[in-house]
Amino acid sequence: MPKTRVIIYQEEPGKAPLLEWLDSLPAKVRYKCIALIELLTEKGNELRRPYCDLLEQGIFELRARRGNVHYRILYAFVSQNAVLLSHGCTKEQRVSKTEIDRAVRNRDSYIRNPEAHTYSGEL
Repeated sequence: MPKTRVIIYQEEPGKAPLLEWLDSLPAKVRYKCIALIELLTEKGNELRRPYCDLLEQGIFELRARRGNVHYRILYAFVSQNAVLLSHGCTKEQRVSKTEIDRAVRNRDSYIRNPEAHTYSGEL
């Protein structure tokens, strides 16, 4: 199976919510999240629990944990071979409806104008 193309969402040129969130995490958690993104690149839509889960409205979560803290990267499949990484969040029980709605808005903005919302820098 060919690698899945992973796209990092940017709100405006050079401003990627996922990367800002990753930069705010402790190093061990950041590396764990990056490893999950690499696993998603390899497995694509074949990736399953415990690494990811479907939330709602076509939004998925990559799932990392360190101690009692749960870290989530929200994403959506935009085409067969592309995944849009929207943003990350920390949760206690469930990913909030607000975070899911934000991921839906980001996905829809990307679909309307992919060039404007594709981050071209490094992960």
